[in-house]
Amino acid sequence: MSYQLYRNTTLGNSLQETLDELIQSQQVTPQLALQVLLQFDKAINKSLASQVRNKMNFKGHLNTYRFCDNVWTFVLNDIEFRDTTDVITVDKVKIVACDGKGLPN
Repeated sequence: MSYQLYRNTTLGNSLQETLDELIQSQQVTPQLALQVLLQFDKAINKSLASQVRNKMNFKGHLNTYRFCDNVWTFVLNDIEFRDTTDVITVDKVKIVACDGKGLPN
């Protein structure tokens, strides 16, 4: 079982909308659509863990934090993100961090 965090990304939402259309037109079954989503969850988690090597530093003011069901959630205010060339500032950001090492493939 993989985390389903990335279903709410642009790519994940587009996939879900397409699968809903295919279900409505009876081109795929709901069971097959669920299998596609589960495969998406596994693939996106594996790809991000193994292929993304960029690093970014950030600092800001911690508003709230929570640890529940092995998932950290942080809400920060007045954030400054830095990489080697750019600086981006935002008013508020929510970070959700999950331990991917404990998940089976």
